[in-house]
Amino acid sequence: MTWRQRLLPWWLAGPALAWLLLFFAIPLINQLSVSLMTGNSEVGYDLTWSFSVYGDAISTYGDQFVRSVLYAGAATIIDLVIAFPLAYFIAYKAGRWRPFWLLMVVMPFFVSQVMRTASWKLMINDSGPLVDALRGIGVLGADGRLDATAGAVILGISYNFLPFMVLPLYAALERIDRRLIEAATDLHASRLTAFRKVTLPLALPGVFAGSLLVFIPATGDFINAAILGSPNNLMIGNVVQSKFLTVLDYPTAAALSFLLMGAILILIAIFGRVLGTRTLTEAAS
Repeated sequence: MTWRQRLLPWWLAGPALAWLLLFFAIPLINQLSVSLMTGNSEVGYDLTWSFSVYGDAISTYGDQFVRSVLYAGAATIIDLVIAFPLAYFIAYKAGRWRPFWLLMVVMPFFVSQVMRTASWKLMINDSGPLVDALRGIGVLGADGRLDATAGAVILGISYNFLPFMVLPLYAALERIDRRLIEAATDLHASRLTAFRKVTLPLALPGVFAGSLLVFIPATGDFINAAILGSPNNLMIGNVVQSKFLTVLDYPTAAALSFLLMGAILILIAIFGRVLGTRTLTEAAS
């Protein structure tokens, strides 16, 4: 290979690498330095390499960290349970109506997330028909409510991020060779066995991708907790937003952001380990 041929991949990757350097790596390094500063908004901030801010952030906002992971995890599971049958239907049963159903899946993105979440606020109002119906069938007590509860926040997160689960699952299911399923049934496997032994393992890359696309932004979400929750339901994203925009405590806000990023990376590694990296690679190929 000539030197031009060897450099060609780097030239092709150059714009993407420059984009990542300019809009990801440099801001990341900047925020890391901000997290190690001390001071306040009145006198300014100086880089003093104060790592104690990380310990203080964990001890002060540990509840919000745990709550964010629990809410995001619950929303991810709910979305997976809803999205898998829907994606399966679109991939295998929708036929010529497939584009229509895919459009319906992404249609909520044509509306602002704030407006979508605010619409749920109206639907779960204490005097609304949904709450009245749930009280009527005994799901909620006479004084029970959905608004300003943890369930409302999880419901809002699940609704807002559902398309991120459906689309990767659909892509994974649509790529499965139907002849593999037919071969399983020809070998006297029941439909349930064929699904468990063939369809589900081959759909694992979609499960993994969809779970990441839901869990990662859901963990840092602050809109649903702010609109649908109460002060007792605030997530770590609400704390970071307040620290950056209201309190102007930039070091703590930056430290919380890095702690959240580290926690997400650890959880993703564990999740990938549970599913099996080798299995995911083989299924994707």
